Amino acid sequence: MDTRILVIDGDISLSTVLSDYLNSRGYQTHSATTGKEALDFLANVYCDLALVELQNVGMNGFDLIKELRHRNADLPIIVLTTRTDRESQMRAFQLGCDDYQFKPFSMDILIYRIEAILRRIRKREESKQRVFNLNGHQFDATRQTFDGEHLSGRESDLLLMFCRNEDEVVDRHRILVALWKEDNAFTSRSMGVYINHLRRFIEPAGYSLVAVRGKGYKLVFNG
Repeated sequence: MDTRILVIDGDISLSTVLSDYLNSRGYQTHSATTGKEALDFLANVYCDLALVELQNVGMNGFDLIKELRHRNADLPIIVLTTRTDRESQMRAFQLGCDDYQFKPFSMDILIYRIEAILRRIRKREESKQRVFNLNGHQFDATRQTFDGEHLSGRESDLLLMFCRNEDEVVDRHRILVALWKEDNAFTSRSMGVYINHLRRFIEPAGYSLVAVRGKGYKLVFNG
């Protein structure tokens, strides 16, 4: 699936040039001219990384970084700005940005920095537990199997989220943006279908996927 990057910059000319360049390098981009527009977009659509200008975004750029990090602790954030003072850099990193680049910057170097951050995230995800024992029944997310029976990629990814958060409510929006990349009526119905598919596997093992009204789902052991 394409890597989706959100470009947040009130300078439409620069944002267009940057988005066009990223698109030419195989990325999928979306541009937001204000912080509010960016936050509204991210409430419904998944992005792999955000490029953030500290100024000209209709709100305090530091408040925007703080809110982005509050809403998604894992979203990589690269600041692109003319603010070169040490205090601004320190504050941006303290609030949760992953990189800080001065304008003007090299497009090629920016690509390397984006790839370096995404590569670290992929390695971190790959290192997490992917085989689970569910009351004597084995789920292997790498092989996409449950007791040797094959699961679809979507079923496996969904069950993996629940297993890594057993006994905790997994927010429905978090599931949709992580696996379907969008939160809307169609993707919500699709998620319901896949959850019903998973129940066929986990219920004989003594587990349930409990719907928590207004929040999401929780994997629980009934034994």
